[in-house]
Amino acid sequence: MAGAGATYLFGTYSKQIKATLGYDQTTLELLGFFKDLGGNVGLLSGLIAEVTPTCIWNFFGRVFAGFVSETLLVKYKLPRPLVMTGVLLLACIGYLMIAFPFTGSVYIASIIIGFSSGAQFPLLYAIVSELFGLKHYSTLFNCGQLSSPLGSYILNVRITGMLYDREALKDLAKQGLERSPVKELTCIGSHCFRLPFIVLAGATFFGALVSLILVARTRKFYKGDIYKKFREDAETL
Repeated sequence: MAGAGATYLFGTYSKQIKATLGYDQTTLELLGFFKDLGGNVGLLSGLIAEVTPTCIWNFFGRVFAGFVSETLLVKYKLPRPLVMTGVLLLACIGYLMIAFPFTGSVYIASIIIGFSSGAQFPLLYAIVSELFGLKHYSTLFNCGQLSSPLGSYILNVRITGMLYDREALKDLAKQGLERSPVKELTCIGSHCFRLPFIVLAGATFFGALVSLILVARTRKFYKGDIYKKFREDAETL
């Protein structure tokens, strides 16, 4: 808690912590204090970032995607969505490495997924600003942000959660047991998340195809002076 914070999540599980571990309210409030301390100071996470700056991959993905896409655009007039296509295809590899694991695959997949996740956001908002301009950028930015909770609900809650529970029930049935309403529904093994991550890989691959279509449709646009309208807007102001 002192290292990471988790400011917005603490209230959702504080009662469970109190009940499960037998804490009194004073101890729970002390834990909440360290949550606030970590959320505002982040001493340990900051120290780790200083000591191992090449590891925290989400950040590296953001920098890498911006630098590479800008270089390809300026030097070779290649559409920025092309980098988005590559990033999405890379994410597919990470998802499949979890769906079909091998020794050490989770560590490699976490790097790949963290990198690709970080790379997508700067690319997305740069593309939005270039294609639609800055007049309605704040509205379009927040519309883009909706993809996160929407995707989380569909892919996490409706697909991953449901498929995980189904596999857990299958495991219970194989043991000749039935689910107890007072116990957690737990699944252990690589099969628990295999199908959900295959679905995630498929959805991401579909996104890569859509991005590739955008590359084809914006190729002529990116070969021109894409910043012309920004200069014109600045002059009118």
